[in-house]
Parts: sequence; structure tokens; C-alpha cells
Amino acid sequence: MTTETAASPRALAWQRRRHSAARFWKQYRTHRAGLFGLATLALFALLALTAPLTVGSDVQSVTRAPGQPLESPSGEFPLGTDRFGRSLLGLLIWGARVSLLVGLLAAVLSVAIGAFIGITAGHFRGRYATVIMRITDWFLVMPTLVLAIALATVMSRSLGTIVLAIGVTTWPTTARLVRAQTLAVESRPYIERAKALGGGHGHIMSRHVLPNVMPLVLAQTTLIISSAILAEATLAFLGLGDPTVVSWGGLLQDAREAGAVSAGDWWYLVPPGIAIAVVALAFTLCGRAVESVLNPRLGVAR
Repeated sequence: MTTETAASPRALAWQRRRHSAARFWKQYRTHRAGLFGLATLALFALLALTAPLTVGSDVQSVTRAPGQPLESPSGEFPLGTDRFGRSLLGLLIWGARVSLLVGLLAAVLSVAIGAFIGITAGHFRGRYATVIMRITDWFLVMPTLVLAIALATVMSRSLGTIVLAIGVTTWPTTARLVRAQTLAVESRPYIERAKALGGGHGHIMSRHVLPNVMPLVLAQTTLIISSAILAEATLAFLGLGDPTVVSWGGLLQDAREAGAVSAGDWWYLVPPGIAIAVVALAFTLCGRAVESVLNPRLGVAR
């Protein structure tokens, strides 16, 4: 067998992936709301990545604050200053790094747990599936925020704790969806043929089930990120976040402690709240667009 012949299946696979990606993008572009959400996320991601160059890490310093505490918006400080005299615009841009990173990592952890539980429960069934799905039902009926607050309270205050608290409390919905999709995939004839040819459990789940549930997992990830960002902001607002880092929820918590609500210092409260709402909405729009592309019947129904 020549090298060219051996490489042809791999080249064919990459060609199919490129065609699938091009087809996906062509269909995605037809969703204006999805394009708006994608452009918004690209802007926030660009601001977060370039924050060390545009605002610098000194913006977090309390001892080197350039302004007076609680200055109203001006030419020097377009969004005013916080209670330490730091530029709120710089803090808002720097906080995007933490909020987006925590939301992304928490969503990935949540979807990974849910996908693993959903695939294994749909594949093995029997007593294992019964026990694991009853645990899933228990997590579904429990308030997610209460569980996350409980975990964040008993553990150390750090970004890792926030990611873990959100990830291990938001997976049940993904597990339910992935299990249903796994049951549908495993009822197809080629799964029976793979088993008859000696395919083991690992081969069936990794080579046949996982590729078929990945579109659902991708769509679910984009939807969960917005919930994770809101959960991170809530935990930080309640004082359960890492006090050494700047995040949008942490800015709201600082504003509450500084009495910005009673004092009418709107510039301390409104920008972080708007940033959280806009990013959460953008992820939701992208998730809905991805869901419609991957499942065309949703677009017909709408």
C-alpha cells in the first residue's frame, strides 16, 4: 500500500469536515440574531484578550488608583471611578477576562459531566441507568443556585471553586437530553451490526454514539455559558467569589458595599449589569442559532 493510498481516507475525512463546516456557516449566516450574537461575543473576546495592552494590569491596583473615589463620568474617566478611585471602564474591560473565562470553563465542565452521564446511562441501561437517572432527577428538582452557594461557602474562595460549584450543579439538563439522543442512536441498525462484529462498549460509545450526540452537546454548551456567566455574577455579588480578582459580579458587589444604590452612583452599577446582560443574551442568540442549524425542524417550527 502506497503512502498516497494510506493517506486518502484521512484526507477524505478532512474534506468532509471542511464541507460540513462550510455548510454549517452558510446556514448559520441566515440567522441575523445569531450573527448579532456572534459579533457581540467577538467584540467582548477581543476586548478581554487585549486588556493587558489597552488598560494594563495596574488598573486593578488600589494603591495606584489615578482618580478620586466615586467620580462621576468625565473625559478622563468615561464611566467614572469606583470607591478606590480606579477607572471603571478599565475595570469593566479587565473583568471581561474573568467573567468569560469562568463562564466558559464552568459550561465545559457541566456539559462534560452531563454528556458522560447521559451517554453511559443510555448505553448500559438496567440498574445503573435507573440509579444514575434518579440522582439526576434529584439534582433537577433542587435549586441550582442554592447548591452552588452551598458548595462555594464550604470551599475556599477562588475561581476554581466558582467553576466547580457551577459545573457540578448545572449538568442534569444536559444528561437528560444526551441520554434521550443516545437511546435514539443505539436503536439504529448499524449499532447492532457493530455489536455483532465484536465492538465493545467503549468502541460503541466513542466511535458511534459520541459523534452523533456532539451537535446536541455543542448547542447545549453555548446555551449553558450564558447561565454560567449569570451564576458567576450572582455568586460574586453575594461575596462568594475570589476577592483578589476583578469580575463583573465583583464590581456589582463592590458597588453594593460602597452604597452606590442609596447614593445614586448609577455609573457604578449600570455598566457591569449591562455587560452581563448583553453577553448572556449574545450566547443565548448564538445557541439558538446553532440549535436551529443542527436541527432544521426547529427552524420550521418557528
